[in-house]
Amino acid sequence: MKVLGLMSGTSADGIDAVLARFEGPREHPRWRVLHSSSTPYPEPLRARLVAVGQGEPQTAAALLDLAEAVTVEQARAARSCDPAGEAELVGCHGQTLWHRPPTPEGRGASWQLLQGPLLAQLLRTPVVFDLRAHDLALGGHGAPLVPAADAALLPRIGGWRAVLNLGGIANLTLLPPAIGPERQAPVTGWDCGPANTLIDLAVAQFSDGHLGYDRDGAWAARGKVQNALIARWLQDDYFHLPPPKSTGRELFGREDLRRRLQELALAAEPGNSGLATQQADALATLTAFSAAVVAQDLERGTRPVELVLAGGGAHNGTLVRELRQRCRGVMVRPLSELGVEPAQREALGFALLAWWHHHRHPGSLPSVTGASRSAVLGVRATPTT
Repeated sequence: MKVLGLMSGTSADGIDAVLARFEGPREHPRWRVLHSSSTPYPEPLRARLVAVGQGEPQTAAALLDLAEAVTVEQARAARSCDPAGEAELVGCHGQTLWHRPPTPEGRGASWQLLQGPLLAQLLRTPVVFDLRAHDLALGGHGAPLVPAADAALLPRIGGWRAVLNLGGIANLTLLPPAIGPERQAPVTGWDCGPANTLIDLAVAQFSDGHLGYDRDGAWAARGKVQNALIARWLQDDYFHLPPPKSTGRELFGREDLRRRLQELALAAEPGNSGLATQQADALATLTAFSAAVVAQDLERGTRPVELVLAGGGAHNGTLVRELRQRCRGVMVRPLSELGVEPAQREALGFALLAWWHHHRHPGSLPSVTGASRSAVLGVRATPTT
């Protein structure tokens, strides 16, 4: 079956699309990527999405318009990846506006903006969407969901393999070994903390909105890392919560960046007052902080033999170098060496979740999300003839 996956992450920079074929056993299907593409959001739309994701008040009418605009862009991305309309089914994540993890007092909630029936009509193809709600209803975090796809699609090796997605948020999947006493251990995964959220927000602020991200980490590479400050930041409460855990812009957003930039300014060396130098140092420290969060998680838990990188941050050379330096004893390699380009992983995962939905196969892992049981994920919208 040919399935199109659409994914737009916390960074809200655009939509990754993958057209894939799945066949065979549900738990470990045979699969192949047929086409892929990345479609950036128009900048005015991206700015609105980031603003709403940071809690900027909006009227109901404005939110309705925003949902329609996002849906139209999802359709455009789908056509870019699949111009011949080969897909028999579409799995679409939508655009996260807000994520509220569960607490001991109550269930969590997560808002992925999308008009699923409209997308199905625009593409003339059934669409599976709202993929987090069932897990949340069962007491889970509804995130991360892609570890289930990692476990189904990626081969296991002689030791633990970690898959690190460097999107707006850094999230990990830990896959048990193929052999040995731990081969029956459950797959685990969680959101570590910020990957690109704080970096991108800082770049936009420092460039007066002219830049959306630090290409290859070149700006950060000119700065000096404040390791003492990173050590203090690593004591923040979220980083010491045990999995399952999930997060997003609601915790690592503009207000969090403002606080960290204030601390960076106070920690600046005497005489190091030039604006350009301060900005480069800030980006160097924020980039190293993203790597340090992951390294701390790996030090505390199961130690993998390799760390496979996916997501937009895998193209940030400075971030990758920081990961290699801080995750000592772990081989760091790109996901592309396993046949999946970094930008394809999550879209491929949501294509698989839609295929699982079609076959009524559970798509969630309670060992990752903390839900009371696994569930078939998503709601299906079928176009009317």
